[in-house]
Amino acid sequence: MITINGNKIVDADNLKLSDFLKREGYNFSMIAVECNGSIVPKTSYEEKLLEDGDSLEVVSFVGGG
Repeated sequence: MITINGNKIVDADNLKLSDFLKREGYNFSMIAVECNGSIVPKTSYEEKLLEDGDSLEVVSFVGGG
């Protein structure tokens, strides 16, 4: 089980971060991801494997004025 933005997700263990983000509908160019307190570079999304106990924070950027 992982936690994303405070919500527990039970079916994400052993997924690549990129696959998880795609499944959840995130636009890579509009987000920043922190995993266990460290920012994950976009270049590492394909390599980062989600593990039981991981805690993710996903921040979306929106325009406005």
